[in-house]
Amino acid sequence: MEDKIFYKYSDTGSDNMGIPENLKSALLVLGCPQVPVQTTAVLYIAARLKKAGIKTVIAGTPSARLLVKYADFEGHYVDEIKDLDLTIDAIVEKGDNYPLCFVFIHNDAGVSYAATMNSIMKSVIYPVIFGSSAEGLSTQITFECDKIAAVATHNPKPLINIIDGVIKWDA
Repeated sequence: MEDKIFYKYSDTGSDNMGIPENLKSALLVLGCPQVPVQTTAVLYIAARLKKAGIKTVIAGTPSARLLVKYADFEGHYVDEIKDLDLTIDAIVEKGDNYPLCFVFIHNDAGVSYAATMNSIMKSVIYPVIFGSSAEGLSTQITFECDKIAAVATHNPKPLINIIDGVIKWDA
């Protein structure tokens, strides 16, 4: 069965959010990489951010970090790869902050990561929701944000289309 576009929508009332001006860095939060489209979407967003001159930082689980590390082994798209738990600690304990954060969600743990990032950071948070349960998971995001969601597991194109529909890329 072909993956299908689920939807995009804005809780904030905007049609196309864009990237905040003078942005120097962005955090991409990755949980378990069980769904194949995750790594593709991460590298796509990282490439677009890097093209716009924004430092891309990945914070992920061990296996998610390894997938990104070996997919971008020369560092063309990703500037830094960090442990997710240590990154959360650094945000809470040391006040590290990223003005823009994408949280990749395909299960309940991803929803928890999004809620955590929303509560500990003063940032624009984009939940990127995908997989066969995208519709149900998106209803669990209760904080105000622009959600990027597609029922996509293997074919990344529906999710990429939604990303491009929500984010206004200047570069």
